[in-house]
Amino acid sequence: MKNKQPFSATYIGGPTVIFEIGGLRLMTDPTLDEAGSFFKLNENMTETKLKGPAKIPEELVDIVLLSHDHHFDNLDNAGRSFLTRAGVVLTTKSGAKRLGANSIGLAPGECREFQIPAGGSLVITATAARHGPAGIEPITGEVIGFHLSIENEIRQSLYITGDTVYYNEIEKLAEQINPSYVFIFAGAARPRGPFNLTMSTNDALDTAAAFKNAIIVPVHAEGWSHYTENNDNLREAFNILGIGHRLILLEPGIPTKLFN
Repeated sequence: MKNKQPFSATYIGGPTVIFEIGGLRLMTDPTLDEAGSFFKLNENMTETKLKGPAKIPEELVDIVLLSHDHHFDNLDNAGRSFLTRAGVVLTTKSGAKRLGANSIGLAPGECREFQIPAGGSLVITATAARHGPAGIEPITGEVIGFHLSIENEIRQSLYITGDTVYYNEIEKLAEQINPSYVFIFAGAARPRGPFNLTMSTNDALDTAAAFKNAIIVPVHAEGWSHYTENNDNLREAFNILGIGHRLILLEPGIPTKLFN
């Protein structure tokens, strides 16, 4: 059925995307600092932001989908300030305790429902995420992703992985939901050691295989010094396996229509 509502995704930079859903505006992990900002993991490790945002939005954001609040490449200084101007912030249980104010903590499986101005409702469900290999949780902390289900005449959904690698919980999720788009947090980030904290090309391909009907949309793949893979690597990998048509690379600052 043809979508009668405006639905688009606009890539801002890093993990930050703005979604327009029938008059409802959402933003993922706000990273709005200009290029050159940095954070120190320890006295020997400093990560630097290489690209600034395509556009710092001035419009009201109704919902911020914050996968976690405690890493600078997912919530930087300007992004943290931006949270105060959002309607509500959905994040982890521990993150909501730290942020307070307009934040709501969700555990995987918990959901919230919002009315879409153009009609219908949006159900947002927190999904499991693991920010690196097994056993990393005490180091990298609590992270979630989000499943967005549009409940109206189109009945479509999309999945935002948050900072995670591919692991058994994502495989289980693929048996439960059937999203049209999966926004993966890619880049094979390696800020701490010889292991990935976000999805590599292999993880992206495994995700595409698990969600057989979904278009894969990578974010969190460019703009920081600790990302070890980029969109070119993803494009090459998907093309080699003959599934390049299932990969969309968003152009920064340009709205991309979804559910056409």
